[in-house]
Amino acid sequence: MENSQLKERILSLVPEAEIVETKQYLNAIIPKEKLHFLAKNLREAEDTSFDYLFCLTGLDLMDSLMVVYHIESTKYHHCIVLKTSTTDRDNPVLDSVTDIWHTADYHEREVFDFFGIKFNNHPDMRRLFLDETRIEGFPFRKDYVDEINIVER
Repeated sequence: MENSQLKERILSLVPEAEIVETKQYLNAIIPKEKLHFLAKNLREAEDTSFDYLFCLTGLDLMDSLMVVYHIESTKYHHCIVLKTSTTDRDNPVLDSVTDIWHTADYHEREVFDFFGIKFNNHPDMRRLFLDETRIEGFPFRKDYVDEINIVER
């Protein structure tokens, strides 16, 4: 499927999506309420078959917290990037995609651990790397202050 067809498909499912085409990937910026719906449709539709989540990462954009999903169809060899965000820095919550791509399990836990973004319906939403008895806050956020090691961002 060509990028123009993928763009049409995405916009037919989520008309409010913002599509940006770069040299490498087609990027779709999706409202957080529509991400799970779109991801599930792109995975299950025979002509898109996005069966592989190969990267999921968090970003702190200061005014919002974003999660970026790189997905690929191993059947058709096309890739796209889905992006969604929340402006709620006190209680950032997005929907989990672990029921769509099992590999999201550890990726979402890593994003929670470092950025504090919780994922609804995640099967095991707890810190992955950091000891919650010793670490307060979320060290990949730009406003994080490390009192022990005196690291400021």
